Amino acid sequence: MISRSLARALLASVALLTASVLLAGCDTDQVSLATNAKANQPVPPKLLAAMVEKDMDLQSPILVRLFKQEAELEVWKQTRNGQFALLKTYPICRWSGDLGPKVREGDRQAPEGFYSINPGQMNPQSAYYLSFNTGYPNAFDKALGRTGSQLMVHGDCSSRGCYAMTDEQIAEIYSLGRESFFGGQKAFQLQAYPFKMTPVNMAKHRNNPNMPFWKMIKEGYDHFEVTRQEPKVDFCEKKYVFDAAKTPDAKRDPVFDASAKCPAYVIPEDIASAVREKGARDQAEYAKLVAKGTPVARMNTGIDGGMNKIFAAKIPEGSTGLSEGAEGTTLQMLAMAKAPGTIPGHVNPPKPNFDAAAPSPQEEPIVAVSAPATSTRVAAAAPAEKSQEKSQSGGFFSNLGRKMGLGTADTTATASAPPQATASVAPATTSTTPPTAASRLKAAVTRFVPGHDKSKDAAKDAPKPAVAAAKPAEPVKPDTRLAATRPALKPSVSDGAGDSGQMAGAAPVVSSNSFDSRFGAVK
Repeated sequence: MISRSLARALLASVALLTASVLLAGCDTDQVSLATNAKANQPVPPKLLAAMVEKDMDLQSPILVRLFKQEAELEVWKQTRNGQFALLKTYPICRWSGDLGPKVREGDRQAPEGFYSINPGQMNPQSAYYLSFNTGYPNAFDKALGRTGSQLMVHGDCSSRGCYAMTDEQIAEIYSLGRESFFGGQKAFQLQAYPFKMTPVNMAKHRNNPNMPFWKMIKEGYDHFEVTRQEPKVDFCEKKYVFDAAKTPDAKRDPVFDASAKCPAYVIPEDIASAVREKGARDQAEYAKLVAKGTPVARMNTGIDGGMNKIFAAKIPEGSTGLSEGAEGTTLQMLAMAKAPGTIPGHVNPPKPNFDAAAPSPQEEPIVAVSAPATSTRVAAAAPAEKSQEKSQSGGFFSNLGRKMGLGTADTTATASAPPQATASVAPATTSTTPPTAASRLKAAVTRFVPGHDKSKDAAKDAPKPAVAAAKPAEPVKPDTRLAATRPALKPSVSDGAGDSGQMAGAAPVVSSNSFDSRFGAVK
């Protein structure tokens, strides 16, 4: 009797396993994603310890803020009291474009504004190690007719309108987002700014034509600053609205349309009053700074984007570009510091573009190799940027988003870089009249004899022959910044990431990050 019951249980287990495979649709992509080593890397022990110290749960919600001028990405996490606190700040390896929002496809601009990241926007098969789609364009962008697609936060330190981190950094950020979804967060908010919205920065950029837009998104910045809660974002009349709620006499929540007239709504008084007080303080400080004659920031002179100074210090002739960070001594001091991740050899630091025939927005800048002599110029094209990340439907995270009641979003597919191209430009050939022996002798003496007095030439019976030794051309130095093969997995940028020890009171990390164990019931 017992053996018969056991046999029935085994048969039932096999049936359930078979059904689960059939429900998965025999999708090999889902199987590969569930076992994707990059996407399943555990949260580093050092970050886990920081969470414990700051009273955070591993799977509590997160919020991300980006700042171009400071070249920083902040990950905030909700504490047990319900408010968000800063967990970690990551220096951004590369961002492209100028300070200001993205307007059209191909303008190389990294977006600015408020965006929502759901599981379907996470891409474990990115051409740039790992990535997530920012969700640009949002409803506000679309209402203004702005275009663009596949704007990501990804690894590889290379940007054409994206925010690029090192592979090690994006692995950490990706794991934090993954855990927040495991904990039930349906989407985390991404706030992208030109700079930290302080009175000093607003005064420095007071003449920038983007200032009306920046003042508008500063309201959302202030909402988060005073509440430490994720602001609710809506759009109407082609503008942002933050923390809108229904009026006291309304029976249902207001319905917003980015292109239509705003419905009747109110902002909770406790939030509205706190934001007003902060705005008044900021405006008073701003007025003082302007009255003192705070210098106005220079407009873009052709520099494409920026780079955090910790990375610029590691690259020959590196520059922070449009990001903050003094050159010279500061970068020299940072050159001794440890970089937060591997900087690939193909990274292009921000440089002024004075060439009228500059690369189009769809192309990567050219990296020049030192020429051996003035008679020949050799330019080696840097490896072309990896192809735009393609839209991919039906992936694991996308299916997860649908099962959680969320819309799908475009993700990226692996792409390979085209082969490196090298072009050489031959010098123009000019014809000259052969010099006479006397003129060659005189020229040689005049050129190579130091302190030679021409007045004494006539007193000498015969000039002394002078032999000019041609200076050998310097050999071509190989470009040390060529891309190096990197391993499939990147260690954490946090110290102690390789420590196998388990923190007291913490659940085992590896098993908790398993796609199969987390979503077996969902599948």
